[in-house]
Amino acid sequence: MAGYAVMIVVATSLTYFLASAFLNPRSNYESKTPRPPQESIERSLDEANLNDKTPVVERYLRWAEGVVTRGDLGITPTGDSVGRIISVRMVVSAQLLIASTVLSVLIGVALGVYTAQRQYAWQDRVTGAFASVLMVIPTVVFAILVVFVAIEINQLVGARIFFVTGMSSYDGGNPLLWLVDLVQHIFLPTLVLTVLGAVGYHLGQRTYLLDEMHADYVRTARAKGLTRRQAVRRHALRASLIPTAVSVAFSIASVFTGAVMTEKVFGIHGMGEYFINAVNGNDINGVVAVAAFGGVCTLVGALLADLFAAALDPRIKMS
Repeated sequence: MAGYAVMIVVATSLTYFLASAFLNPRSNYESKTPRPPQESIERSLDEANLNDKTPVVERYLRWAEGVVTRGDLGITPTGDSVGRIISVRMVVSAQLLIASTVLSVLIGVALGVYTAQRQYAWQDRVTGAFASVLMVIPTVVFAILVVFVAIEINQLVGARIFFVTGMSSYDGGNPLLWLVDLVQHIFLPTLVLTVLGAVGYHLGQRTYLLDEMHADYVRTARAKGLTRRQAVRRHALRASLIPTAVSVAFSIASVFTGAVMTEKVFGIHGMGEYFINAVNGNDINGVVAVAAFGGVCTLVGALLADLFAAALDPRIKMS
């Protein structure tokens, strides 16, 4: 635990220095038309702790003090609170990505187990062919195809069943109508992320289970009288789920920051989009905040990976 925490501090600190070296917040002010007075530019940069005329170590220590003592992640070049932006974006990404992650894991693992037990049968070949096609289709292309299909469905029905941008459009107080509106908005991006995510888990789980099914301990179990199905269910399946569970745990960071293209296509203002905007906008504090958040998610994932491995493999003992 302490080792992971130290790595997060080191990684976040390195990100701060790298972002300070490559991003230029000063250009945000100097490129304005009309150009603000030089004194105003310097004052704005000092207030945001982004003035490149101040030594970077001094800026870093001031930023770190704010994080440790006040939980203050700093402000953007435009004067907005990074912490407030992160909290809003995190909720948006969570609404979109938690459901798609759960569904992709369940569907992908189930397909992997199903096809592994039917290796080279028509079910395995058909699902493998679809998986191979989906693996090479870029996320943007697949998302745009889904949008076109949804628009055609809306036109055929004569009503807006699917929304292709944003996360909500209902401003009333009826919770049922709010829920329906939310589902109409997140259905398409959730579908995209679920399908593409399930492909990876399907192929991975199939490979893991096939490896375990041909292991010596499974042959021994069958030699002792277990049927093939019983040996797979009692021994091989449990062992094959360990690497899948570990990969799911370590994907927590990407759950919040890895849907950049999907968020762009569907006009969703989540963490992935914010990271790209922060880089493009020379927002040093924003970039570092996203990196720190990703590090914390990775730490949580590492702890969950240990718990999952211990739960699935009785030989592993948690200290």
